[in-house]
Amino acid sequence: MFSARTFGKLSLVLGRNRSAGTLAGISHVPVMATETIKFLKPQDNELFLDMTFGAGGHTKEILKVAPNAKIIALDRDPTAHDMALAMAKKYPGQIFPILGRFSELPEQLAKINVNQQSIDGIIFDFGCSSMQFDEGSRGFSISKNGPLDMRMDQDRFPDTPSAAEILAKIDEVDLARILKIYGEEKQAKKIARAIVETRYSIKKIETTKELADIVQSCLGSGSFRLDKLQRPSHPATKTFQALRIFVNNELNEINYGMILAQRYLKIGGKMIAITFHSLEDTIVKRHVMGNVLNDMANTLPLKYCSHTISYEHDVMENVMKTSWHQMTKHVVLPGDDEVEQNPRSRSAKLRAVVRVA
Repeated sequence: MFSARTFGKLSLVLGRNRSAGTLAGISHVPVMATETIKFLKPQDNELFLDMTFGAGGHTKEILKVAPNAKIIALDRDPTAHDMALAMAKKYPGQIFPILGRFSELPEQLAKINVNQQSIDGIIFDFGCSSMQFDEGSRGFSISKNGPLDMRMDQDRFPDTPSAAEILAKIDEVDLARILKIYGEEKQAKKIARAIVETRYSIKKIETTKELADIVQSCLGSGSFRLDKLQRPSHPATKTFQALRIFVNNELNEINYGMILAQRYLKIGGKMIAITFHSLEDTIVKRHVMGNVLNDMANTLPLKYCSHTISYEHDVMENVMKTSWHQMTKHVVLPGDDEVEQNPRSRSAKLRAVVRVA
């Protein structure tokens, strides 16, 4: 069994010496927090793994219900990790921060003697956090001009290209595939052609505004779309989504995260997964229902990125029969009040399952 001292050493190794003052003012409302706690049913002295810590919203909700619970706080974003380190100081011996992707987790858990089938509950809250969208310099937001970056890991992996660097060298056919599959963009070929033509005839695309303007100009002045709340949505929204997913290798990470959840949860342990678009939900659904195809998420070329996930051969070759019991017949959707108060939740879907094998 791990110790607080061991976790403390790990936090010092993985942590970053960033002033706590830089984190002031960051706010993030956890999506479907009430439903998460309802299905998770946290108890004192249980061990939980928050796989997408963010600003710690779900972790805080667990501690309200189970003040003596222990929580491993994982996030690939250094800013989120800094927030986890700050929270760990308030809850000594209870919050244990880890900086890394899902694919880095097994190595880090092995260092601190956390074994498979030892965790009581796991939470996933996929997609970008409000903090990432709110900081224009991160390059995630259409409405805040900044460098076209989109790397969730920031500068942890200097060899990983930014969205701007990918757009500077990707060919039109591959870009169209990325936009169509990862962004579910119907005008993928048209947008890809406009981006490549701009790159060759005018300049490299280096800012979020430049990309957003190209897409809008390509699709025409009347191209604003409506979201699920029937509100105007920028025509470049799907393009930004596709690039972000590709830059961060998100679908392969989610696929691997689902495998890890099955391995590290106890029999009877609970998993809560909150998704925000159909690509994420499809992967979660396939794992929950046991309909997993070999390497199913890796549907696009990664030659423009430096992703180096090394999946265990026996894991990826295994066609799993379901290890889960679904706690609800259908996905759980946010209530009208939550959508009104927190628009980010409007597309959320929650799946709650118990490990049975």
